[in-house]
Amino acid sequence: MGSNLAFLGRDMAVDLGTANTLVYVRGRGIVLNEPSVVAINSITGKIVAVGIEAKRMIGRTPSNIIAIRPLKDGVIADFDVTERMLRYFIQRVHKRRHFAKPRIIIAVPSGITGVEQRAVKEAGYQAGARRVYIVEEPMAAAIGAGLPVHEPTGNMVVDIGGGTTEVAIISMGGVVTSQSIRVGGDELDQAIIAFAKKEYSLMLGERTSEEIKMAIGSACMLPEESHAEIRGRDLVSGLPKTIVVSAAEIRKAIEEPLNVIVDAVKTTLDKCPPELSGDLMDRGIALTGGGALLKGMDERLKAETGMPIHLVDNALDSVALGTGKCVEDFDALQQVLVPEPRH
Repeated sequence: MGSNLAFLGRDMAVDLGTANTLVYVRGRGIVLNEPSVVAINSITGKIVAVGIEAKRMIGRTPSNIIAIRPLKDGVIADFDVTERMLRYFIQRVHKRRHFAKPRIIIAVPSGITGVEQRAVKEAGYQAGARRVYIVEEPMAAAIGAGLPVHEPTGNMVVDIGGGTTEVAIISMGGVVTSQSIRVGGDELDQAIIAFAKKEYSLMLGERTSEEIKMAIGSACMLPEESHAEIRGRDLVSGLPKTIVVSAAEIRKAIEEPLNVIVDAVKTTLDKCPPELSGDLMDRGIALTGGGALLKGMDERLKAETGMPIHLVDNALDSVALGTGKCVEDFDALQQVLVPEPRH
C-alpha cells in the first residue's frame, strides 16, 4: 500500500449517533460534531439544513419542511436520509472531491442486526468511502476512555447515548459480555413530555424537554434541589402556559427509563465471569456518553452496584475518539473491528 502515505489525512472515523454525529479525521482529530438531524423540503425532496441548523427547526417548521432524525434507538430508521446526512457531513470535511476515497470506520450499537450493519456500511459506501469498517460502540467507548482493552483484565464500560445504552465487559481486545438496550437520553426526554402532559396537561416539545433534563434532571437526591420554569401549550385552553417544576418531580418523571438503564448494568455484572469480577472491583466502571452527564448518574450507579464509578472526561466524545484511535493505529487495532461477513 504505497499510496497510503499521500492520503494519510483522509481516513475517517464516524460516531453515527442517534442524537449527534461526530467525524474524526486521521491526523486532525474530531472535526465535526453536529446533531443527527436533517431538515427536508417535502415538496422538492431537497435538503434545507443539516445538523445544528436543522435541530433548531425541530417542532418549528411550516408544513412543507420536515425535520427528521434519521436514526432511532441507535439504528438507521430512514436509510435514504441517513445516507444523505452522512454524505453531507463527510463532504463538508472532505473538501477536495477528487482525492482518493477514504477508509471509514463507523461505530454502531452492539445489539445491531446483520441487516442493520449492512445498511450502515452501504450508507458509508454511498457517501463515498473506499472501504467501510465497523466497530461496536462499547469497544470504541472503552478505547476512547483510555481503558487498556487489550490486556487480559476486565474493563467495564457503560455508555449512555441518545438512543441506546451500551454496557460491556471487555478483555483481551474483545467483548466478553454485553447488553445493548434501546433506552437512552431520548427516552428520558419522552418521559418528561409524558409527565408534563399527565400532571399539568401541558404539551411540551422535544427540545424543551431535553433542556429541562439538562437543567434540573437528576438520577438521585442532590444536596440542593432546584426548580425550573417550563413553557408549553396548555392542552385544555390551547394557549401557551408556564409552570414551575422541581428537580424531584423531574426525577420521578424519568424514574422508569432510569431503572431500565441501571438494571442493564446489574444484568451485565451478573453475567460477568468470576475472574473478571475481581478486576472490576479494583478498576471500577467507566461511565460515558451524554447520559453520563445527568446529575448524580455516577452516584446512583455506585449506590446500586457497590462498584467504583469513573465518569470519563470526554463523555460526549469517547466513542468518536476511540473509533478515531482505530483509524490512527489501524494495524494494531484492526482486531477490535467487526469482522467482514464471509460471503
